[in-house]
Amino acid sequence: MSQSLTKIYVHIVFHVKSQSLTINPTHKHLLYSYIRTVISDRDSVPIEINGTSDHIHILCLLSKNIALSKLVEDIKRHSSRWIKTLDGKYSKFAWQGGYAAFSVSQSVLEKTINYIKNQEEHHRKRSYKEEVMLFLKEYGMEYNEDYFFSD
Repeated sequence: MSQSLTKIYVHIVFHVKSQSLTINPTHKHLLYSYIRTVISDRDSVPIEINGTSDHIHILCLLSKNIALSKLVEDIKRHSSRWIKTLDGKYSKFAWQGGYAAFSVSQSVLEKTINYIKNQEEHHRKRSYKEEVMLFLKEYGMEYNEDYFFSD
């Protein structure tokens, strides 16, 4: 084949670093819009972004020209710098060092989009930790809980 073709959907999840510092609901959509730009600028395609006051879910089509770890690093670095310009309350804002990322099959793409769109509803019943634990179990991923859920 003379060209490289990829279509890799990735569901990325990460949490704010401090439990006491959360994202104001009035700033969520501004933040998500900014993150969409960061993703697009890295030749990837943002599909759905949503979350709650303490964590974020991102579904994107990953570019063949960037490693997942680099994309997440860029999203976190640029968005944490940017949100600090919105309000003084974010002066110490940071994302946790780690993240979780899951491949998404074309066959469950719409289901994943709807899941991300309905984050507020999901988290009336389940905590962030419970949510991520279910994903890890579903994907058969090993992890060290001491590091995964710490600031």
